[in-house]
Amino acid sequence: MTVLVGYVPTPEGEAALRAGIDEARLRGERMLVVNASRGDAYVDPRFAQEPDLAHVREDLAALGVEFDIRQVLGAGDGAEEIIELAERADVSLVVIGLRRRTAVGKLIMGSAAQRILLGAGCPVLAVKVPS
Repeated sequence: MTVLVGYVPTPEGEAALRAGIDEARLRGERMLVVNASRGDAYVDPRFAQEPDLAHVREDLAALGVEFDIRQVLGAGDGAEEIIELAERADVSLVVIGLRRRTAVGKLIMGSAAQRILLGAGCPVLAVKVPS
């Protein structure tokens, strides 16, 4: 089995990564770290650059966690990519980071986290950045 972590190079993504590491070690499972971008903008702050991924690799290797990193460019929607991978990759848990948004912002823009919570066929752990 695998713990899937939706990773973006932000404090929310780091919180998800830390929680995913804890869960993978607790369960004795490997991790699948996923970073996805639609690729429709020249600059996408959610798309991890090589220094971000090197940091993730170093942390996971130092902690002795078996892992795979999948970076998807041109994905239609990051939430859908995570939901599809969760079904194909024998995932026991999906871990995502939550950012603070207003109710109006969620209503107008939608929420990738909400789509993952409702669409994933396995448990989802949603974490916030510690205050």
